[in-house]
Amino acid sequence: MTSPAGLPPTGGGSGERQRLKLLAVTACPTGIAHTYMAAEKLSQAAEQLGVDIKVETQGSIGAENVLTDNDVRTADGVIIAADKDVDLSRFAGKRVVTVGVAEGIHHPERLIEQVRTAPVHGGGGSGTSTSSSTNSGGSGGGKERSVGYKALMNGVSYMIPFVVVGGLLIAISLSLGGHTDPSGGLVIPKDSFWMDVNNIGVIGFQLMVPILSGYIAYAIGDRPALVPGMVGGWIANTGSLYDSEAGAGFIGAIVTGFLAGYLVLWIKKVEVPKFVRPIMPIIVIPIVATTALGLFFIYVIGEPISWVFEHLTDWLGGMTGTSAVLLGAILGLMIAFDMGGPVNKTAFLFGAGLIATGNQEVMGMCAAAIPVMPLGQGLATLIRKRLYTEQERETGLASLFMGLFGISEGAIPFAAARPAQVIPANMLGGAVAGALAGLAGVEDAVPHGGPIVAVLGAVSGVPMFFVAVVIGTVVTALTTVALVDVSERRRKGQPMVDGLAPQPELALAGVSAGAGVGAGSDGLGTGGGTATAHAPAQRTDSVPVSAGSAADASPDTTADRSADASTDASAGTSDDDEVLSGYLTAQTVKVRLDSGDKEAAIREMAGLLAATGKVTDVEELVAAALRREAQGTTGLGEEIAIPHAKTDAVTAPVVGFARSAEGVEWGSLDGTKAKLVFMISVPEAAAGDEHLRILALLSRKLMDTGFRERLMTAPDEAAVLDVLREIR
Repeated sequence: MTSPAGLPPTGGGSGERQRLKLLAVTACPTGIAHTYMAAEKLSQAAEQLGVDIKVETQGSIGAENVLTDNDVRTADGVIIAADKDVDLSRFAGKRVVTVGVAEGIHHPERLIEQVRTAPVHGGGGSGTSTSSSTNSGGSGGGKERSVGYKALMNGVSYMIPFVVVGGLLIAISLSLGGHTDPSGGLVIPKDSFWMDVNNIGVIGFQLMVPILSGYIAYAIGDRPALVPGMVGGWIANTGSLYDSEAGAGFIGAIVTGFLAGYLVLWIKKVEVPKFVRPIMPIIVIPIVATTALGLFFIYVIGEPISWVFEHLTDWLGGMTGTSAVLLGAILGLMIAFDMGGPVNKTAFLFGAGLIATGNQEVMGMCAAAIPVMPLGQGLATLIRKRLYTEQERETGLASLFMGLFGISEGAIPFAAARPAQVIPANMLGGAVAGALAGLAGVEDAVPHGGPIVAVLGAVSGVPMFFVAVVIGTVVTALTTVALVDVSERRRKGQPMVDGLAPQPELALAGVSAGAGVGAGSDGLGTGGGTATAHAPAQRTDSVPVSAGSAADASPDTTADRSADASTDASAGTSDDDEVLSGYLTAQTVKVRLDSGDKEAAIREMAGLLAATGKVTDVEELVAAALRREAQGTTGLGEEIAIPHAKTDAVTAPVVGFARSAEGVEWGSLDGTKAKLVFMISVPEAAAGDEHLRILALLSRKLMDTGFRERLMTAPDEAAVLDVLREIR
């Protein structure tokens, strides 16, 4: 078959016209359903249009069906349907269309047509953020995030482990090895074991700011931008390089990250002799960009920071005789503004310097404000889990722990990700805590803050100190939730997770604050995971392939498969009624769902699962599933719903299926009622990625129209099981 007219092929091939060969990459940062749904839809559309396609999926269980150099060499075009950064450098010289993952699900045929006239990717930049959004051809939920947003999120995602590891090690060393010292705050004896632990944590903290800057730059300018970004971030965080007692902190790192990234992009555009080009990305660009950025920050940006630091100190010195409430509010605002930056350090050093003069009230105001940011942000992730990704919820728990030990940097990942919402909320909470501490005359005898100093006896007026901290924390959390919620609602109905296209995510709901570090804590985190041996394979060149048995097959092959299954059953195999590794059995299949509304349907499905003996508390299972629904509908559209829960109300993974002739209103975004309902439940301590495989297999296979029709028309439970064996 000849390739459709209109495409100027860019791939290699013989002189005769061949079938159009396309590649695709699908990726979704907070779940796996859409990654596989988009892959399946693109494969189906390509098969219908007579196009060969190979789809690489980058889901929570890792990259699968990875595109090889040979695949890229022979391809005529590439479709990127992703809501996170995808490396485009390997597609240089190919026609590339870049859209959100929702476009891959809803308009796969349109994308295949668009790639015919798509511009050729020039190889600049490392990810989808470098592509022009006008190339997406999408609308609504399919549009890409901005370049700046993707770059910022890239930096934050790499910074978070350094914040968590560094902060927790410092907190542990202070709590177990520290003691109060009037002249030095919380002191850990030198040459002790806990001092070594503390030093390791300090190194983690020192690295987090350069990492933030470096990976912001990397997302914009690719590998040549990594070194100038990291060096620039280190300079920003080292105030001594530009005569400042405090560095510019994470705000300075964001500035250097963007400056480095765009500086590298600009240098790449400079025409150089051909013999110089090979050394440009590894020698010339990093050296020139690093030197230029470093000197620019030291001599141009650093001086104003030093000036601000000195004048803020003088200004605060003139306020010591004013109202304690006003001074406490101002100090709280400053403490919360940049968390380790010049404004924060000015307030902290001002309070610490007055301790020696006998004025301990100013440090008391600072001490009350210091933990409010990490405690407030951590609390916010527990109050409204649906507003946060799983990674953010995990960071929230670490932030709470750091807040208890007065480590304000625990809130930096949240402020870096959503500065317009988080920083004002932090400042409001800090101001409230500082003002209340000033009003109550709280005193702190050591230059440190947080509940730890009160526990160790360095604070006078302990009850009011904790009142100030608690109220400030609650104000911060509630304000953050309100501002983030408003910001997300302005995105025209997109989900309150992390700006993904308006599609329900399969995130298993936890049963308690501890369980889900937030819930949806089924392991469906941001970015990629580790591929498992059970991961479903993808199509290559439109040949149906699947994990276990088969994927999308013709009716004839389906009949053969059913016949084989019957033969196995007659042979007395142990798996004759089992589907999905035995999690779905004849006991958990119901041909007719009696319930007419969602809650009743979930309750009926929970009763169905209870028949297996694996459910210890039906009511808790129902409650966990409903909590997941409250985060966002599990109605996927196409008359499908997959309610699910991660809860200790079950002792082992279990999956049920029921069919509704009339359909149940499930809030699906395409407006269809759910007629095919799968319910998945796994224990909190479920090991491995097996439940991820269930979700991947289901979401992929359910995109097959023929498969759904066979499920709907199967006359009885036995026939339903025969169809469901296709996804075993």
